[in-house]
Amino acid sequence: MLGSTSSAGAAELSKADLAFFETKIRPVLVKHCYQCHSADSKDPKGGLLLDTRDGIRRGGEMGHGVVPGNLDESLVISALRYESVEMPPNAPLPANVIANFEKWVQMGAPDPRAGKSSVQRKINFEEARAYWAYQPIEPVSPPATQNRAWPLTTIDQFVLARLESHDLTPAAAARPETLIRRVTIDLIGLPPTPEQVDAFVEDCAQLRQADEAIPVAAMERLVDQLLESPHFGERWGRHWLDVARFGESTGMERNYTFPQAWRYRDYVIAAFNADKPYDEFITEQIAGDLLESQSPSERLKNLVATGFLAIGPKSLNERNREQFAMDIVDDQIDVTTRAFLGLTVACARCHDHKFDAVPQAEYYALAGIFRSTDTFYGTGGGNGNRQSGQLLTLRDGQIGKVSANGGNKNKANANKIKQLTKQIRNFENQLKRAQSAGNAAAKIQKLEKQIAASKKRLSDTRRQMEAETKAKSTKPDAVIMGVQDSAKTDDTQIRVRGEPD
Repeated sequence: MLGSTSSAGAAELSKADLAFFETKIRPVLVKHCYQCHSADSKDPKGGLLLDTRDGIRRGGEMGHGVVPGNLDESLVISALRYESVEMPPNAPLPANVIANFEKWVQMGAPDPRAGKSSVQRKINFEEARAYWAYQPIEPVSPPATQNRAWPLTTIDQFVLARLESHDLTPAAAARPETLIRRVTIDLIGLPPTPEQVDAFVEDCAQLRQADEAIPVAAMERLVDQLLESPHFGERWGRHWLDVARFGESTGMERNYTFPQAWRYRDYVIAAFNADKPYDEFITEQIAGDLLESQSPSERLKNLVATGFLAIGPKSLNERNREQFAMDIVDDQIDVTTRAFLGLTVACARCHDHKFDAVPQAEYYALAGIFRSTDTFYGTGGGNGNRQSGQLLTLRDGQIGKVSANGGNKNKANANKIKQLTKQIRNFENQLKRAQSAGNAAAKIQKLEKQIAASKKRLSDTRRQMEAETKAKSTKPDAVIMGVQDSAKTDDTQIRVRGEPD
């Protein structure tokens, strides 16, 4: 029975079982057990290997390590409970971790691991640096071709060389009516109008020289016209918006609209239409709030660019504020490293990266930077939104902050003023009665302190409401979704298994 159970592979596990093992079981084994009980340890203690499915079930000198479905026969469980041998030897694991192992055994000990352990003590950075994807791009000379007349560009030489290697020849040149349709759809995503087709055909007829099928001058004129079209940025900016995981709502359990996400979308379109240098494009999106600006319009553009870090899925129904904050950080690390490095660094939130040279410590070094960043995404509270967000404002070149639901906030302040006024009146009536009845001085002093505290809260609330009303009446130049450096630097520690606490 044990042998047949142990032959079950990862392909037979449900997603839930696999997720439970990868998040609750494997990280604990790696951190606390593999040093003494893996194939990489010089002399596995007690003959027990815990780094494969077969090893943990077969056990060691004392018997089976794990018997699926049977807690009493699973020696790993008794060791974690400190009922027999005591493992880990230095100190018992937390009760919730032991409970996870008990649940895992009761689930049938689902385990995707097979064969020998691939655990490594350290990431080999020298070996990782040699990986082909990290090598500098070197110039390559275009190959020679038999047909020297056909290639017009170096790209044509590569294409033709491959064709000739297979004894193939290029297709005949497209007619002007066909070519303009292909080029127009490729560059702006729209078909040409009949007038545009007629104009291009006429250009080809007038500019054709010798045996040119399509005159180069006519083609250059057409391409320049299409690149100057605002539709070019709309067509090609969409690809970057996919990379940036752009969406106009939060998704997740409570799907709230991002009221200012459109500004980032328009920034991307404008960047493509302006042929913005790529290094500027990167810098503005990651650190636009820190760049020097020569004008209010440039300041606005740079702030809007940081919407790259503010958009993305948000679990607004999350009760745990620390969990929510770290989820935002994880999303920011994920999109930044995917977009600009081509790496899935977010895999290192719970453990060292399984394939790339990204240790968990480096993930949390990045997390400290993003945790020291305030994110303004602007979703109002209420209706299941436990994590409402503010927006940035720009007024006369000065950055401010505003609640996404200012009207609701004023209404809440008005209710608070009403309640505090009633509370003060009740305290004052109690004070009069206490003074008339000759109550103890301690009781009278307590009431006086309560009245003073309530009056201070009332005064603060009124000032806050006045400020909100004034800010609302003074319309800002722009309301922005983006990020800013936090006033406080947060040095984030490594979170075991990625958990917030």
